Amino acid sequence: MSFSTDVKDELLALTLVPECCRHAQAYGMLLFGRSFSASSVSFAAENRTVAAEYAHTVQGILGTEPEITDNDGKIALVTVRTAADRRTVLSAFGHTPGELTLRINRANLSNDCCFAAFVRGAFLSCGTVSSPEKNYHMEFIVPFLRLSNDFFAFFQELGFRPKHVMRKGYHVIYFKESETIEDLLTLMGATNSTLRLINVKIGKDVRNHVNRRVNFETANIDRSVHAGSRQVEAIRKIQRTQGLESLREGLREIAELRLENPEASLYELEEMLDGRLSRSGINHRLKRLVEIADQC
Repeated sequence: MSFSTDVKDELLALTLVPECCRHAQAYGMLLFGRSFSASSVSFAAENRTVAAEYAHTVQGILGTEPEITDNDGKIALVTVRTAADRRTVLSAFGHTPGELTLRINRANLSNDCCFAAFVRGAFLSCGTVSSPEKNYHMEFIVPFLRLSNDFFAFFQELGFRPKHVMRKGYHVIYFKESETIEDLLTLMGATNSTLRLINVKIGKDVRNHVNRRVNFETANIDRSVHAGSRQVEAIRKIQRTQGLESLREGLREIAELRLENPEASLYELEEMLDGRLSRSGINHRLKRLVEIADQC
């Protein structure tokens, strides 16, 4: 089961009060369904539970069940059969059969609490959200330009920053920031889904931090091994050309220690010297040994 399906199931399980919110959610579902006009009022979805909710909503308006059919067992199609029933549905939300363009009728959002219910209804009809394990993406697919423009502006009024793109002739309003998707899920009432997204994000952040730390340590080890190899090569050159006994005592001690421990880090060399010489002091002497080798 997808994350998007889980979100919709959680939204459908909500108890809606007051009545104005039930009306606003119903309006969002029908307005953003497959069609909403005098010639066709219909809804299509793979999610049978959402299709059943749409049918239940229409039945509440008409008093009779709409037609429900299956398309190859994959898509549930809910259709309002007669012209008279379609006019009744339109009238229930203040729309008329003669409308040339489909717009949001704000009269259906009588109170501030209705805004969340309206978005919830729209998401049930035309919204999807990606699994947070994969990426952060929520979108609403709207077939009509004016309706898309109205919905885009509506999100802006709520304080969100939507983006828009055309895809296969449809207007797609989408959000990609995880914090924005969290806020939208919470607004709609899908708080459990919000917590799941947050937990996934925390897990990703921890893994990313661990990976960065491992990469940092690996890079340090690589640099240490490279530096150690160069230092050992320099010391052996000194040993061949003039002998380590030619070095003053402090340099000779570090030279012999490095030859015995070619892959040790500066920290490990410091421990071997029981703290008698700091890491910066050890590093300084190793650099001096490389300089001497370059002059040999």
